[in-house]
Amino acid sequence: MRRPPVTAALLLLVGAVLAVLGAGSAQAAGYRYWSFWESDGGKGWTYATQGPSVVRPDDGAVQGFRFSVSEDSQDSAQPRRAPDFGAVCADTPAKDGLKRIALVLDPGTAADAPAGEEPPAPRTACAQVAPGASTAEALAEVAKPLRYDSSAMLCAISGYPRSGCGEQTGDSGPREATVPAGTPSADDGATPDEGSASDGVGPSVGVLAGVGAVLVLGVAAVLQARRRR
Repeated sequence: MRRPPVTAALLLLVGAVLAVLGAGSAQAAGYRYWSFWESDGGKGWTYATQGPSVVRPDDGAVQGFRFSVSEDSQDSAQPRRAPDFGAVCADTPAKDGLKRIALVLDPGTAADAPAGEEPPAPRTACAQVAPGASTAEALAEVAKPLRYDSSAMLCAISGYPRSGCGEQTGDSGPREATVPAGTPSADDGATPDEGSASDGVGPSVGVLAGVGAVLVLGVAAVLQARRRR
């Protein structure tokens, strides 16, 4: 049975829109980077909303870092060890004029590692630093060498990984280095919701423009078909 012209045009319109949206979804990729976490006050982690050189934790705080591949801060992998100040700093006695910060360092899995590199074993460390010290300063006390890029993004902890910094990964391999949506740099005070419109959280501008163009063409086709009836 032959479909009416208007119905056929609508079916073509729906198919084209789905094709454009499908193409946008296929372009989604992750980023390989060190994410920064803070204890939520219990036994869990919460994604840090400021960079490690901005955060100045109190004595007894637990801070975590996890290397992994994720699309943005919403799906970033947490450190695999629960925050436990008592366990991490048990062998570091308190001293007057200094504070203790427990650090959980998780280099992630082999699947997250850059090509040719093997992640070291996860570890913890208790940094004893001045009362006004930042998390970055505490990290520098126990996990050198650290590596940062020109935008102050933390690239390596204890020399891992040897190269790369926030690079995008996908089916076609590594791409231009960038910063994942919502990832605070070492000196960033922004929250995770301040990513740009093209940071991978939702359809890109190009995809939306394509959908708009398809809709315009579809409406024109429907109107033309009605005139012919």
